[in-house]
Amino acid sequence: MTSKIKYICPLIVVADMARSRNFYENILGQKVIMDFGENVTFEGNFAIHLQSHYQKLIDNKRIEFGSHNFELYFEYDEMEELNQQLKDAHTVFVHEMREQPWRQRVVRFYDPDNHIIEIGESLEYLSYRLFNEGLSAEEISKTMMMPLEFVEKSIVNYSKK
Repeated sequence: MTSKIKYICPLIVVADMARSRNFYENILGQKVIMDFGENVTFEGNFAIHLQSHYQKLIDNKRIEFGSHNFELYFEYDEMEELNQQLKDAHTVFVHEMREQPWRQRVVRFYDPDNHIIEIGESLEYLSYRLFNEGLSAEEISKTMMMPLEFVEKSIVNYSKK
């Protein structure tokens, strides 16, 4: 093989395209970049594919939802606001907002087809938040297991916002 295989995007199967599009566009604020009817791609390069169409493409093999072995990961820095928006939308949570061992705040919940969605604050913002909580850059680097240079740069960048 002379050329390199190019990775494009994750694709998840959905039972109801309208319901899933509504969830990703209106609840999570994602923007559609390509719409092929049965297959829709969003900015950030992930796609949803209608189950009835996709199943034909894989010789009618069985499709199972809710297996807890895959998630789509997003970042958003206003975690309290997000957590409340998800509650207001009657989202079913895997778990509500919590801190990971490296102090990043995350929330995991299900999309309409029981795919796990995780949203966490960016590591850059986490550096800034921990700095504002009184930790030194060295302490943040150790807590987050991130290079000191990354932490220092993140603090400077977020301080300018």
